[in-house]
Amino acid sequence: MTKILFVCHGNICRSPMAEFILKDMVRRAGAEGRFQIASAAVSREEIGAPVYPPARRELQKHGISCQGKTARQVTAGDYDRYDRIYYMDGSNARYLSRLLPPDPEKIRPLLDRDVADPWYTGDFSRTWEDLVEGCEKILEELL
Repeated sequence: MTKILFVCHGNICRSPMAEFILKDMVRRAGAEGRFQIASAAVSREEIGAPVYPPARRELQKHGISCQGKTARQVTAGDYDRYDRIYYMDGSNARYLSRLLPPDPEKIRPLLDRDVADPWYTGDFSRTWEDLVEGCEKILEELL
């Protein structure tokens, strides 16, 4: 089983969207038993908060539910718990470097560019596109 953790700043927009997009892709591929997928934040500011409503609506627009998901922060134990940890941007990478051991094989960017942050842009469809691109690459590599 491959265990994947997505990470963004607050775990209320990009990383939970990626979590549920990949879960949906894995389900549609009939590979649910081959993956464990979760998400977390580098910051503590949103701990316990649900997925941000516009992010939730973007997922719902594509038939994906994220019901019950609440934000949590990355822990040192996540390094051992997950096989791959994907971050969304350079800022996330800097935070992760303070929280987890350096390991570019395990801890890597989702894309070769920053994933659009809808918290600032308000463009959740652009973030959706970036996340789908990244999740498709993960599945292509692992299936």
